[in-house]
Amino acid sequence: MRLGLAGTGRIGTAHAETLKGFEEVESVVVADVDPARAAAAAAKLGVETASLDDLFTAGIDGLVVTAATDAHPGLIIAAVDAGIPVFCEKPVAADIPGTLAVIDRIGASDVPVQIGFQRRFDAGYAAARAAVASGELGWLHTLRATTFDPAPPPAEYVAHSGGLFRDCGVHDFDVVRWVSGREVEEVYAIGANRGERFFADAGDVDTAAATLTLDDGTLATVSLTRYNGAGYDVRLDVLGSVSGVVVGLDDRAPLRSVEPGVPPLPGPAYPGFMERFRPAYTTELRAFLDVVAGRAPSPCVAADALEAFYIAEACEVSRRERRPVKLAEVRR
Repeated sequence: MRLGLAGTGRIGTAHAETLKGFEEVESVVVADVDPARAAAAAAKLGVETASLDDLFTAGIDGLVVTAATDAHPGLIIAAVDAGIPVFCEKPVAADIPGTLAVIDRIGASDVPVQIGFQRRFDAGYAAARAAVASGELGWLHTLRATTFDPAPPPAEYVAHSGGLFRDCGVHDFDVVRWVSGREVEEVYAIGANRGERFFADAGDVDTAAATLTLDDGTLATVSLTRYNGAGYDVRLDVLGSVSGVVVGLDDRAPLRSVEPGVPPLPGPAYPGFMERFRPAYTTELRAFLDVVAGRAPSPCVAADALEAFYIAEACEVSRRERRPVKLAEVRR
């Protein structure tokens, strides 16, 4: 199998290294809008390089897109038009109209598209989903999701990120849907700025919380921050009428109990998302090989990304207007 990869930043280079290590992958070709960066990544990894235009005529069987968000729509459509299965890191596009345009453009094609929501491939999240599906938790009453970054991204990233809900919380919104098997009907969200001024200057917040009401009455809360100095902390509590489970409470969770006699977690805390989710990224890309080979359908289609984006959009409207927002208000 010969694979192409567009975008050789941090996650793109990591994905290229992972792909190169799969026995089924015979070769990898990388490309970037910055040819020098692509060449440096190719030399480091011992893979081929090509221009973005030439990538689609390089004889690739599948394409992995890790380029900047504004390049996602064009690359997805070009791959589908060329009959090449494509994996694209979230989001499909920078906004809802752009996402809908891509979905409309590729809707008539049978070329598979897989969107990157790596938490679906994390062993803990998968086990929580299985516990819900089996009925062992009883009926759900509460889900509590957290994504706490240890330090904020650069100001230039924040200015073009789409905001905390769309850039960060969208992962939590996706797994709330995926784990619970339910849809979100209404949200109420708030945000705060207590850190760097550039968040407010960009119309964003550095900390946020949202309450989601699911279509069966289950309540979910999502808490987000860019300033969790103790380390990268991503968890999900899934609580039912019979039992409950938690994802992400392992030896490296950046928490310490203040109860007498409770020993500290051994650590060290995860420094970021790449370290926390490295096994999930590997499993996710291995699943894409099955998609390319025709052994399995896409496990996360563009419509899934759209649903998570709708929740993020509703949260942003709620935060700005300080009111509950039904998902029906933002659907197009």
